[in-house]
Amino acid sequence: MPSGHPQAEAVETAVQRIVEETGSIDVLINNAAGNFLARAEDLSPNGWNSVINIVLNGTAYCTLAAGRRMLQQGHGKILSISAAYAWYGGPGTVHSAAAKAGVIAMSQTLAVEWGPRNVQVNCLCPGFVDTEQSRTALWPSEDARQRILDTIPAGRFETVEETVEIGLFLCTPAANYINGEVLVADGGQWLNKGVFTLPDAGKRYAKV
Repeated sequence: MPSGHPQAEAVETAVQRIVEETGSIDVLINNAAGNFLARAEDLSPNGWNSVINIVLNGTAYCTLAAGRRMLQQGHGKILSISAAYAWYGGPGTVHSAAAKAGVIAMSQTLAVEWGPRNVQVNCLCPGFVDTEQSRTALWPSEDARQRILDTIPAGRFETVEETVEIGLFLCTPAANYINGEVLVADGGQWLNKGVFTLPDAGKRYAKV
């Protein structure tokens, strides 16, 4: 379906090739990511658009191109990776938070539109995943690492394997009745926003 937009047309071409070579497209996982820290008042239009184009528009192009084929074949699953700060706010990442919120709104809308035709659309919001890149960019020091860990009730970072397993579950027949869901897998971190904290917050307590 020609769109007059180079990126969207490139996606259409790629998806059509997949269908021609394999016969169908059963699962789409959108993992578009683009972010950098900036105060909102310092953010340029180019900075805003670069993240919106990667995260929101890129996800939309892939979702719509694959979704059309899924509707034609009568089944399919779409999973988009978002982030919990899409609804609780992420100071310094207004562009990314807005884009991720758009991904969630789009996914839930399509879940209602496409659900009757056996296409499920969901989102996964991982927490802090322990990777070499994360260690370098997000917690380069032991102090920074501990500050993040203190906000996670589980007391540890998420593993790559856990993220993959959760995502795979949402793409299997076991999740056929899950549609329009935003699954947060962050060890309970996004809930840990209380004003008051216990002494030695983050430590385990024995029952008395």
